[in-house]
Amino acid sequence: MANYTLEEKESFTVLGIGVELKSDYTDYAGINKEKSDFWESIKQDGTLDKLKAVAANEYIFVVNEAVNNKMMHYAGVLSDVTLPEATRVIQFPKGEYVVVKGEANTADELNHLLTGTAFGQVLPEATNVAYVGGPNTAVQMGERDGVLFGEMWIPVVRK
Repeated sequence: MANYTLEEKESFTVLGIGVELKSDYTDYAGINKEKSDFWESIKQDGTLDKLKAVAANEYIFVVNEAVNNKMMHYAGVLSDVTLPEATRVIQFPKGEYVVVKGEANTADELNHLLTGTAFGQVLPEATNVAYVGGPNTAVQMGERDGVLFGEMWIPVVRK
């Protein structure tokens, strides 16, 4: 089983700019392409820089959430301010979170690694907790020796 920890987190709010994912939820290639296209777009048009400018720290949140039966994907930051471009203020509940750590050469690789490990290995094999929905996030936390590092945070309940 992949390494993970259970951590108690206080509630927190992420200011997000997002996109609805149109691919079927089982079409991983389609979903990943939509996510990559979204990130490329917000990097090129300066939207990601606007988010970073109002951030409380250097963390970039890659949030997935079901909203009104739609699969939503957001770029977000911790912030007390809002922006006209912001599409959602995402509330994460106080409680236990499965936390998976990882490192990769690019932000895209890090997000795929964290998401794949968390949902493909940790959650299916975890016998003491369950993910019951709500937002989850891959958190890009920084860079060490040219390698990006971060964590996946998934709210869970005890079984």
